[in-house]
Amino acid sequence: MSRSHTHVPQEVTAQACPLVEVIDHVAGKWSISILVVAARGSVRFTELERSIEGISRRMLTLNLRKLERDGLLTRTVHPTVPPKVEYSLTPMARELHSYLIGLVDWAERHRGAIAKARTDYDSTAAAMGAAKNS
Repeated sequence: MSRSHTHVPQEVTAQACPLVEVIDHVAGKWSISILVVAARGSVRFTELERSIEGISRRMLTLNLRKLERDGLLTRTVHPTVPPKVEYSLTPMARELHSYLIGLVDWAERHRGAIAKARTDYDSTAAAMGAAKNS
């Protein structure tokens, strides 16, 4: 294939990069967990921290800022001592949540089949590797 056929127009690149970035943000392990927990209603930082197994405070903070910056979370600071901060989904995130629930349901339904497929694949690959080395 010639080099002239591999050039990607700048307009396509300009549109694709933000799309990939958005998908990376919302499809991340922690982002999905945060959005699912926040879909239950306004939630405080400590509630999120307790609800999401394995997330560090730093990772939670970074992901909350990222989701707020992307317009998926609203951060509300109540003027109390100490300040009470709550996070809630924006309308855009509520729409996204409906899709995430479908994805989570799909993953739960097919978790066993995927595990079996991986085991079968690994067994076949190991057998082929052993035969190749013989």
